[in-house]
Amino acid sequence: MTGFEITGASAADMVLMRDWADEEGWNPGDSDRYAFAVADPAGFLVGRLDGEPVACISAVRYGAGFGFIGLYIARPAFRGRGYGIRLWHAGMERLDGRLVGLDGVVDQQDNYRKSGFRSAWNNFRYEGVPQGGEAEDGDAGVEIVDAGTLPFGLLAAYDRRFFPAPRDAFLSAWTGLPGRTALAAVRDGRIEGLGVIRPSSAAHRIGPLYAATPAVAAALLRRLARHAPDGTVSVDVPDANPAAASLFEGLGLAPAFETARMYTGPTPDLALTELFGVTSLELG
Repeated sequence: MTGFEITGASAADMVLMRDWADEEGWNPGDSDRYAFAVADPAGFLVGRLDGEPVACISAVRYGAGFGFIGLYIARPAFRGRGYGIRLWHAGMERLDGRLVGLDGVVDQQDNYRKSGFRSAWNNFRYEGVPQGGEAEDGDAGVEIVDAGTLPFGLLAAYDRRFFPAPRDAFLSAWTGLPGRTALAAVRDGRIEGLGVIRPSSAAHRIGPLYAATPAVAAALLRRLARHAPDGTVSVDVPDANPAAASLFEGLGLAPAFETARMYTGPTPDLALTELFGVTSLELG
């Protein structure tokens, strides 16, 4: 592999990685890279052939014991030549000794199993314009508020119910970047739901979507959809929460894309029955 080297990603590389993900049909958020960068600045790797970027991967460290693999892409013209697997090994080496998660597209899942990953659940991306009105949400005891008005410590503690490690810097950026809307459902001073919508190349992406009940999830979804130009939204819905798929189908959204959440060890103990939409297929 003369002329091939692996380096950390530059700011320009992060833009390129986003564009490659878009070409793969993954519909990444327009500004996701800014939140990605603060999660783990050294966690993004690029494979270069004679100086030209030909492959990328993210291998982000969270806390002392968890990591997440994403953005694993080799450019079509350079596939099957060993560059991607070299980058894969570099990313996994960076996360050595940690429990590692990823969201794998269908045609790569067998390869991930060969690398020691096991499926925990499937994510189905539901897209469409939520049907119905606020009158149908039916939970008068919950108030939907701007998440930015709440103490950040409360948001971070709530997020920890759905993610295996602290990710405060990432969460702060993810919920607060310009152009995004983050809403929380609050009952008697207690957070019972959180949702974030962000612009993307195609349908606006919603994630995370956490909620104590399907009614709270529906209320957040409809309110967030107001911030999409034509009301069309996209949510990666885990089948580990059976109520989630039923909710989205009942709201008129249809499945359009599938991935599998996979881990190298035991599935973390998360509040899956309240997880209606994962935050990011790239960073977990």
